[in-house]
Amino acid sequence: MKKLCFSLLLLALCPGAQAQYTIDWLTIDGGGGTSTGGVYSVSGTIGQPDAGKMSGGNFTIDGGFWGIIAAVQTPGAPLLGVERLGGSVRIFWPLPATGFVLDQAPALASPPATIVWSPVPFPYSTNATHISITVPAPTGNKFYRLRKP
Repeated sequence: MKKLCFSLLLLALCPGAQAQYTIDWLTIDGGGGTSTGGVYSVSGTIGQPDAGKMSGGNFTIDGGFWGIIAAVQTPGAPLLGVERLGGSVRIFWPLPATGFVLDQAPALASPPATIVWSPVPFPYSTNATHISITVPAPTGNKFYRLRKP
């Protein structure tokens, strides 16, 4: 049944593909996203608890855990942006932003007063329109906010 379901999914996602690809076992877990390469596109999450490399023929899947890198917008603060740059993350916000500092936290909590925020160390870069900092991409979750002390 699992082979049949995956084959049907593959055929639906990849017109012109033949049902020669099978996965003998799989797990479907929380999270999600879309992976693309060439003419192939797969949406969903496969193998979170099965972290590691799986390969066969010309195909390789690196399994692992989804991480979240996100901006938490603070009322009254400039709009905060986050983007991945390969193995790094750029956090940026528009000028003017006098008196604001950048904080980070590994998790969000409810109520928000229980979140443990810590300052992101300087130096920040400034150009004509933005302030930014580029840091190594985290292995887990990381949340950023601007705060006026």
